[in-house]
Amino acid sequence: MKKVLILSNHFATIYKFRRELVEKLVEKGYEVVVSLPKGDDNKEIEALGVRIIETYVDRKSLNPIKDIKLFLDYLKIIKKEKPDIAIGYTIKPNIYGGMASRIRKTPFIANVTGLGSAYYKGGMLKKIVSTLYKVGLKKAKSVFFENVQNAQVMIDDKTITKEQAVVMNGAGVNLERFSFSPMPKDDITKFLFVGRVMEEKGVNELFDAIKKIKTEKIKTEFGFLGWFEEDYSQIIKDLEAKDYIKYYGYQKDVVKFMREAHCIVLPSYHEGMANVLLEGASIGRALIASDIHGCKESIINGVSGFTCKVKDSGDLYDKIKRFAMMSYDDKAKMGQCGRRHMEDVFDKRKVVEMTVEEIER
Repeated sequence: MKKVLILSNHFATIYKFRRELVEKLVEKGYEVVVSLPKGDDNKEIEALGVRIIETYVDRKSLNPIKDIKLFLDYLKIIKKEKPDIAIGYTIKPNIYGGMASRIRKTPFIANVTGLGSAYYKGGMLKKIVSTLYKVGLKKAKSVFFENVQNAQVMIDDKTITKEQAVVMNGAGVNLERFSFSPMPKDDITKFLFVGRVMEEKGVNELFDAIKKIKTEKIKTEFGFLGWFEEDYSQIIKDLEAKDYIKYYGYQKDVVKFMREAHCIVLPSYHEGMANVLLEGASIGRALIASDIHGCKESIINGVSGFTCKVKDSGDLYDKIKRFAMMSYDDKAKMGQCGRRHMEDVFDKRKVVEMTVEEIER
């Protein structure tokens, strides 16, 4: 029996977005071992028929001592488990898992789910991350990307070779779990933001657009799901007090909120491939998102939703107003077109098949 070792920094990375891959590997007879931090939810991954190795990963820390320890932990795990192949998800498992696999002469596949703020802000941190990636991915069998731009950035700066890069359609979307639901027949047009409330998700521009819409007395409702960065605590309270937004906090099940909405809004500055957009479109909801790689692939502009200029609250406002003023039938048609686009391009089963083929290549 062949063994696959999956390295991750969080339960959700595997269970929410790669569960179908794990299920397929188990179904094909692989022994699957998953290394990730301790958590009460890990038993849900174990229930898929895999074994968990709890490994501490400090996702945000820049402390080199913690990172060296993670690298040493991966070295020990690979030596003990002797996997036929190791697969990394997110930055630290990719870098330090890649380094450890290289030393242990274990084939390694990295998954770059987004380049992150370090790449986009530039400076010294970008140089450090880029250098670490070059070392970690030097001998990687393949490096999966969720959009072509992310792949090209790493090819252009010689972090990886063109031959290593494999571009996927994100993580794909489970068309059954996010099944189609008719557009709600409400007098109020309901918009929904799902994600961490932080600057890089474009929330400043979204808040500005909402304030402008609300002064025009257009019948709209704006819901927010997800944790917020501390800087936004007072802003959210103020907007709620004015009845401009409804903040629901983090919700494990986003589907019921999506079904009650008409449109999913995500004006991000950068994304790998925004899963929330794929999920929303699969359910049959229109999308409004930034005209950037990682967002625009999920939208047929003017057909299944609208793209807006990044960091442009005026353009975002225009697109929100335009959608809000559409007839019910036109809104419903947008949602239906979005669903068909997911079926044609982003079916999770196709992404899983492509991943398994690369593992077995």
